[in-house]
Amino acid sequence: MDDLNINLPDVVAEVTALFEAYEAALMSNDVNGLNAFFWDSPLVTRYGIADKQLGHSALVAYREGVPAPQFTRQLRGTRITTFGTDTAVAMTEFVRSDTDLRGFQTQTWIRLPDGWKIVSAHVSMIPFAEATP
Repeated sequence: MDDLNINLPDVVAEVTALFEAYEAALMSNDVNGLNAFFWDSPLVTRYGIADKQLGHSALVAYREGVPAPQFTRQLRGTRITTFGTDTAVAMTEFVRSDTDLRGFQTQTWIRLPDGWKIVSAHVSMIPFAEATP
């Protein structure tokens, strides 16, 4: 791939705005909004901390049972990398106010006919110590 097509500023800006809107929907427990960010397909995949959803209908059913978060999240080191005008990967670390575990989140975004959608997502939390210089 031609390096000129990686991280085109306008594409990075589009996906960054969507990523930030997703985070706001997550923290406000906007179930319909969260579901709309994902590709409406049986092929969409989301692996969570202690759960997994294979297909959009499984994702919708899962979200209906998730209570509003009783914690805050601080994002760290968010990286948005775009490839051409229709593919992006969003990665972030997060710290939750209710645990000492460190969280990691990855989303693959694809521009489809109905707009940018998450086609794959993975969230994990592990014990993680900061490296010392």
